[in-house]
Amino acid sequence: MARQLNQMQDWTRETRITHRRVMVLAALMLLIMAGLLSRYFYLQVLHTSEYRALSDRNRIAVRTVSPTRGVIVDRSGQFLAVNEPSFTLAITPERAVDLESTLATLTDLLGLSAADVELFADTRKRRRPMSPVPLKYRLTDEELAIIAVNKHQLAGVSVVSELTRYYPDGDLAGHALGYVGRIGIDDVDESQKDAYRGITHIGKVGLEAYYEDILRGTLGASRVETNARGVELEVIDRIEPIPGSELTLHLDIELQRVASDALGDRRGAIVAIDPATGGVLSAVSNPRYDPNKFVNGISFADYAALRDSRDAPLLNRVVQGQYPPASTIKPMLGLSGLNRGIIDADSMVPDPGYYQLEGDSRRYRDWILRIRGTGHADEMNLRDSIAQSCDVYFYDLAHRLGIDALADSLAEFGIGSTTGVDLPSEKQGVLPTPQWKQRVIGSNWYGGETLIVGIGQGYMLTTPIQLAVAVSAIANRGTAFKPSFVAAIDGIPVTNQPLLDIDAPATHWREIIDGMVDTVFSARGTASGMRSGLDYSVAGKTGTAQVVGIAQDATYEEDLLSEYQRNHGWFVAFAPVDEPEIAVVVLTENSGGGSTAYPIARDMLDYWMSRDG
Repeated sequence: MARQLNQMQDWTRETRITHRRVMVLAALMLLIMAGLLSRYFYLQVLHTSEYRALSDRNRIAVRTVSPTRGVIVDRSGQFLAVNEPSFTLAITPERAVDLESTLATLTDLLGLSAADVELFADTRKRRRPMSPVPLKYRLTDEELAIIAVNKHQLAGVSVVSELTRYYPDGDLAGHALGYVGRIGIDDVDESQKDAYRGITHIGKVGLEAYYEDILRGTLGASRVETNARGVELEVIDRIEPIPGSELTLHLDIELQRVASDALGDRRGAIVAIDPATGGVLSAVSNPRYDPNKFVNGISFADYAALRDSRDAPLLNRVVQGQYPPASTIKPMLGLSGLNRGIIDADSMVPDPGYYQLEGDSRRYRDWILRIRGTGHADEMNLRDSIAQSCDVYFYDLAHRLGIDALADSLAEFGIGSTTGVDLPSEKQGVLPTPQWKQRVIGSNWYGGETLIVGIGQGYMLTTPIQLAVAVSAIANRGTAFKPSFVAAIDGIPVTNQPLLDIDAPATHWREIIDGMVDTVFSARGTASGMRSGLDYSVAGKTGTAQVVGIAQDATYEEDLLSEYQRNHGWFVAFAPVDEPEIAVVVLTENSGGGSTAYPIARDMLDYWMSRDG
């Protein structure tokens, strides 16, 4: 009986324990459910927008859409820089099983250079995840076939069709146009990185660099749905990129061709400007280079050949070449002498073929002395001295002006200052003064140095573009515009900016221009060799720039000098004389003198004056 009672007590106790456990479990389940419901309410009601956005970020990717670079055309609408369809080899690193192995395989198959691989690595640092990174541009049909045959071992490798910059005329206008190239680490600073995401090329030199912000365009964007591996499934929406602007140049590509053909293989520079606008009609720098070689990475060997050449083909001589202007400045000094009342049209200077300063035994010679044994004539006036390039007359004028007035006079014509032309890295030349010499060389100025500057020699240096502006000022009788290659942007004309304004009486302008006309049309004019058959008026001036010094009693013997020691030749001109349409500057390096330059100008002037319209 007692044992039965104990068994019943145990059962009651077990029941109570079980009931208690069930209640605790139920309470726990209620708490868990309450927690889940509150979390659900928190996620789905209170923060639904925030977490929906987070979810979208995981499956929706934003891709940049590159704009089409603006084209460049000449004054008649001929394309000078365009975008051509081409095939590009690219790798998406996330899809490559072994990126290093893939690069090695492609190097063996296609002969990739170290530069190709290095630029690939640079570009990869700037691209977004799951975006293809360009490796090799402008694939040939043979290369496309090789990739197709070996695609099974090239995971992550793709061939992308895109637009690539192309210059149809090759090296004809290479220095002016410049080129685009693949973006390197140093090409884009931190503040610009967002503007270049997805863009692989940037203007490096020339107009392509100067107008980079205008030509580049504005990035677009697309939102795409991706799977867990980042593979694009669908484009949700898209903001179209804004194409770069079209540049219309003043440049006439046919005049450029005439100038280039006339210069031939000689080193030198040619500039032609429309005096009425400052528009650059032609700009030739020789030797030239083909900008197409730089677009997708020039080979080390080709670049080394250009960089190390003594002839400096990468130098744009039009804006960066600095040379003694020689006798081309004589009309400018003649105008200064007239304006300051130091001379007049009838002032005569004795010309025995040399000039001496009082108390100085040195004879400053005229080039004509070695030809005739005397001067140009017993006495010379301004007009004849310009036409025949009489050094003695301008030695005397420089001495009477003095170096300060001489420098001020040339500065009025823009000598010694940059012109502001729309090309990068323009040089300003050198307009020497006593202050300049003391600062740069650390020595005093001597009277004989003033005479030398008076014939455009000594320390004095100018660029061809500077002289083109100065000649335009003479052609316009005092005014000149800032030179510009670009005439219009997206069809909207670019406003011409005044640069020079030189005040002088009309009679003074007429006197120096008559001397320049006689340079071409008088029997003793230094460019009389170009007058035959001319049916339009031309005003011109030759110049022979000394490269090496000749001792006082020595004679310049060109045949005894090395090529690079020979004189440079200049010719500056404008036509027609009374209503000028074109101003031309020709420089021929180490050619012997101005007689090699004016035939080139004649070809250009003949073309321009005979064209339709």
